[in-house]
Amino acid sequence: MDINVIFLIWLLLLVLGMPIYAILGITSFIFIISTGFTPLVIPQKITMAANSFPMLAAPFFILMGNIMNCSGVTRRIFKFASTLVGWMYGGLGHANILASIIFAGMSGTAVADAGGLGTIEIAAMREKGYDDDFTCAITAASATIGPIIPPSFPMVIYAVLAETSVGGLFIGGILPGLLMGLALMIMVYFYSKKRNYPREKFPTFNEVWVSFKEAFWAILAPLILLVGIIGGIFTPTEAAAVAAFYALILGVFIYKELKIKDIPKEILSTIETNGVVLALVMTAILFGWVLTVAQIPQTIGAALIAVSTNPIFIMLIISAFLLFVGCFMETTAAMIVLVPILYPVSISLGISSIQFGVLVVLTLMIGTITPPIGIVLYVISNVSKISFERVAKATMPFLIPLLVVVLLIIFIPELTIFLPRLLMGIE
Repeated sequence: MDINVIFLIWLLLLVLGMPIYAILGITSFIFIISTGFTPLVIPQKITMAANSFPMLAAPFFILMGNIMNCSGVTRRIFKFASTLVGWMYGGLGHANILASIIFAGMSGTAVADAGGLGTIEIAAMREKGYDDDFTCAITAASATIGPIIPPSFPMVIYAVLAETSVGGLFIGGILPGLLMGLALMIMVYFYSKKRNYPREKFPTFNEVWVSFKEAFWAILAPLILLVGIIGGIFTPTEAAAVAAFYALILGVFIYKELKIKDIPKEILSTIETNGVVLALVMTAILFGWVLTVAQIPQTIGAALIAVSTNPIFIMLIISAFLLFVGCFMETTAAMIVLVPILYPVSISLGISSIQFGVLVVLTLMIGTITPPIGIVLYVISNVSKISFERVAKATMPFLIPLLVVVLLIIFIPELTIFLPRLLMGIE
């Protein structure tokens, strides 16, 4: 059967609302049967995908985020952040961003940030007189930092699909994540000064010390992960297990806000989420094999190279395409479909796998705050009780600083590869 017919079937199933993993599995099965390959390829490929050491990190990072959100960690982080930067123009807007940077070192997902920290941030900013549009916009925009600063659940998925270093991607995301925070804080400063948003009084040393002590054990989590990975104490996959265990100790024994009876509920939620992710990855590996056999990556690569052999120009085209796709597809699903196609193109042009990985994750993260899909926008809308349309409209200006960071990553590769090379010897 012609590959164009396969894609038509793929699009039809997508329009009918079938789950992505089912679409990938069905279209792969049709292609394999119609082209005469043995059906044994199917169990071989999906079993190979499931038998992946890096994929073990996924359920542990999901579990860690779930536990952190219900153990008092988010409240302490936001209080510490507001103490540090609340005195600036638009103080709680800056605190919102700083809290997301800190929480990014624990959650690894934008949705966890929006749903966990978002609830506290929106309530605090409303209480201080910030308007709802600004409050929801900065909460949504800052949530995108979560998957860029390690640990990162989307980066684990990318690493599995591209067969590249999880640790290298984690370290490569640090500088871009900090740049995202800085870019958003610059915009908040000018926004706030123009609109005369409130700010807190300058903190005393004692106030900073008290808030730091309350948040200390939470702040220690990302440090433990980074030191462990960089120092070779444990692999990124093992780091996920360490992080989940640390979150459990934090919630039950240190902050004592996580009850033993609540743990099975969080584990069950983790299993449900991971089950869907694993199904996606297994069928994606099979679909990637189908694409390779049909020579789709080679065809697309040749088409792009025919346009230009300049890596920067190609990355600009790919970024624009991913930004468009991110408006209509959920991040994990988009990565699973597109990485097997686009990654070989980037390698053929000599683009660093780490630079390309960070770029892919960041551009698709921006898609989480763009309509019509915009999963983070839906979370913020639900938390704030503000309409999705209003939240989406308010968030649009805050796409500008994030897009500036995308361009910086494209034009300055060292932003993503300097730290992995320095700390881990990875290009």
